[in-house]
Amino acid sequence: MFVSVLSLFKIGIGPSSSHTMGPMLAANQFMTLIADFLATHPPTSQLKLQCTLKGSLSFTGKGHATDKAVVLGLHGYTPLELAEQEVTTLIDSLWQSTHLPLNNIQFNPKNDIIFDQGPPLAEHPNGMILTLTHGEDACLSETYFSIGGGFITTLQEMQNPNVITARSGACTSCIYPLTSAKEMLKMAKSSGLSLAQMKQTNELQYLTAAELNAGLDRIWQAMQTCVQSGLKTEGILPGGLKVKRRAKALFDAIQNPVGVSLNDWLCAYAMAVNEENAAGSMVVTAPTNGAAGVIPAVLYYFVHHENGTPEQVREFLLTASAIGAIIKYRSSISGAELGCQAEVGSASAMAAAGLCAVRGGTAEQIENAAEIALEHHLGMTCDPVKGLVQVPCIERNGFGAIKAYTATSLALRGNGEHFMPLDGCIDAMKQTGLEMSHKFKETSLGGLAVSVIEC
Repeated sequence: MFVSVLSLFKIGIGPSSSHTMGPMLAANQFMTLIADFLATHPPTSQLKLQCTLKGSLSFTGKGHATDKAVVLGLHGYTPLELAEQEVTTLIDSLWQSTHLPLNNIQFNPKNDIIFDQGPPLAEHPNGMILTLTHGEDACLSETYFSIGGGFITTLQEMQNPNVITARSGACTSCIYPLTSAKEMLKMAKSSGLSLAQMKQTNELQYLTAAELNAGLDRIWQAMQTCVQSGLKTEGILPGGLKVKRRAKALFDAIQNPVGVSLNDWLCAYAMAVNEENAAGSMVVTAPTNGAAGVIPAVLYYFVHHENGTPEQVREFLLTASAIGAIIKYRSSISGAELGCQAEVGSASAMAAAGLCAVRGGTAEQIENAAEIALEHHLGMTCDPVKGLVQVPCIERNGFGAIKAYTATSLALRGNGEHFMPLDGCIDAMKQTGLEMSHKFKETSLGGLAVSVIEC
């Protein structure tokens, strides 16, 4: 399955791509299955629906609004449709309902969403089981996995090695299959094309040039809106931690250039995005919601401080998505699967690659920049306090942006030759994540999540 740049960067809502957007899409998809099923199996008694959340979706589902996302999806909503809406009032209304519009199916979210904190499903830590019952018997059931970045897949797809699912970020049938950095460099050398041009060529197998450019421009506009909204909004973030928004105050403070550094700007921009995400507002998966501030921060700085052009924005996003595709194919972008190294680490590598490209870096320098950025996130855990995408997630995006910028600077000072290849770094991330305790993979059972001292 080909994962387009327009799929890797998806416009939706916060606070989580894997725990909010994915479950909403899965619930929405299940309602389509129900409609098809009922067309040939008319019910003779009351239908009832139940959703069971497993693994990380259960442990941090409350803080990530997974239950609310399921309700929205079952009522026919998608993340993209809700991106520019006020969702709180809508959720409050739907939460009081006891039936779904389709065939008046009985569904009470207070009782019929089950947070099962037993063993997770074997295939992936983000599992959810949707079941439709007819009388006493289950008549339709589907198991979904939210595998990071708002991508979902079914149990059948996960268990069938012959099915290429959204779990794979590469298109092996594309003209330039992005399955490894090593092959990417070989193809760049033999074709004479840049990474962005190779990714664009793949995209044009499925889209027209006008569609691709319009999609990239739409993504960038949404990213800018996220930054700008966060820079002008104050207040306390929802969820109970009483975390204050800080991006606006930081941005206001650095308008006087005396003593201001690059780090201040990058942190202000990245934190602005992730405060918007934490508030459940519009955000772009880049490649996930938890890491949504890194790429916009680096790109926003490049455009607004270094006079980047619209053409360079497209080049940046295409290059970043090429690196993201390789990471997704060889490893994962799911924090529940591999920790935060797979989210902010991947985002930082993608941002470094994009920035290196628009600054004239060679394919070798771009690969080097991505490797440097990812290498210095290895081992990073995902241990959000109270299951909220706030502490340490918001600040962490600022540091991911800073590392991306630093990685680019280092790579451009060299000729692309370096000791550790990007493929090796990606493999190390995967192995590190697989050996990491589940306590540090988006369950809020360890690390910072259990180190809060009540004052």
